[in-house]
Amino acid sequence: MKKSRFTEEQIIKILREVEAGRMEKDVCREHGVTLSTYYNWKSKYGGMEASNVKKLKELEEENRRLKTMFADLSLEHRIVKNILEKKL
Repeated sequence: MKKSRFTEEQIIKILREVEAGRMEKDVCREHGVTLSTYYNWKSKYGGMEASNVKKLKELEEENRRLKTMFADLSLEHRIVKNILEKKL
């Protein structure tokens, strides 16, 4: 996945500028982001504080690790099951 030019804290700051009453297109132009990027950020980070974003990132990383572990264990289980079926 492509690394963002902006940290989560910067993204939240940009979202707060619009919440404070500035025009979306002006804020986006000032920070060099497209409106579609702004709306993606808004759907993901809208209403969050910086500490919540850090927790979200930690949970996403843990979820990724657990999915990888599950896939590995499922593969091992299938292999063992096939071996046992052949022996019987």
